[in-house]
Amino acid sequence: MKNTALIISFLLHPALLLTYACLFVFYIDPNTVYYIMTPPETKWRVCLIMFLFSFLFPVSNIYVLYKLKRLPSLILSNRNERTIPYLITAMFYLGLFYLLKDVRIWDSLKLFVVSAGISIVIVALINLKYKISAHLVGLGGLLAFFIMISILIKFDFTYVYLIVIFLAGLTGFARLYLKEHTPAQIYLGFGLGFTVQVILFFIFQNLTFA
Repeated sequence: MKNTALIISFLLHPALLLTYACLFVFYIDPNTVYYIMTPPETKWRVCLIMFLFSFLFPVSNIYVLYKLKRLPSLILSNRNERTIPYLITAMFYLGLFYLLKDVRIWDSLKLFVVSAGISIVIVALINLKYKISAHLVGLGGLLAFFIMISILIKFDFTYVYLIVIFLAGLTGFARLYLKEHTPAQIYLGFGLGFTVQVILFFIFQNLTFA
């Protein structure tokens, strides 16, 4: 059971969620404007950039810190071990937003990137005093992202909401089983990720998000 919980935690790692969201909007549902109106070359290039900047580069830097013995482990169970990795990840996310800022892709994806970066900065600040689930922050933001684009492009993503909610519950159970978080830390994480995403979308709703 522990191995299953670890696999769930890895597959639904918050650093992978931007890539999953990008793959979904570009490739999974052929009825959306993202699928129909995005050139094939743009799709795979944006997905690759998302993967590099949101997962591969941050994780590689954290691994280097571990090999240099600046971090005691890669699991980062201790709250005090998490601040630097969070800030490194936020730096790459915000750098990714700067890279995509002038690229001709959907504004909603750009906003998802910057809201993820802001969420990680907030998590890093909270982490100075209180441990919070970054996994659930990511999944809360992912749910809000699909709700917001559903409203903006007037497309029914109900099945996606249900999938994300199920995955959030599964991840929360895994994190609790591994004794990485308390229920309060799980709920707070999910609420934070969801709230940051929604607030930013409403602040910038005058942009062309579709």
